[in-house]
Amino acid sequence: MLQRSNTAVVLDASNYIRDLKQKVERLNQEMTRDDEDSTGDNPLPTIRVEEQENGFLIKVYAERNCRGLLVFILEAFEELGLQVLQARVSSTNTFLLEAVAIRENKEEELVDAQEVEQVVMQSIQSWSELGDQQ
Repeated sequence: MLQRSNTAVVLDASNYIRDLKQKVERLNQEMTRDDEDSTGDNPLPTIRVEEQENGFLIKVYAERNCRGLLVFILEAFEELGLQVLQARVSSTNTFLLEAVAIRENKEEELVDAQEVEQVVMQSIQSWSELGDQQ
């Protein structure tokens, strides 16, 4: 009798695991569809600029890979006279840039966080327009 109840427990556990696997597969399929739907809208990356003591912390995020965007953003930094001290970039499935930048020449006209955000946004717009033409 004990043998039979152990078998029943194993069968129940096996069925439960099979059901969980099916649920995971369905959820993965739904997430894939949602990702495909969201990339079709082609939204622009979001930007956040925080002023720090000697420079800025700049974060740019997009829920998709943005091939070539980093070059445009670095050109915007150069235009602003910012030197990147530290940066972390990920662009596998999403695009994420976190950069710490300082003013190269402190004697030049000072820029604020809002101006940095505007110039970076303009570079993203330029990148986006170039992508639309291809």
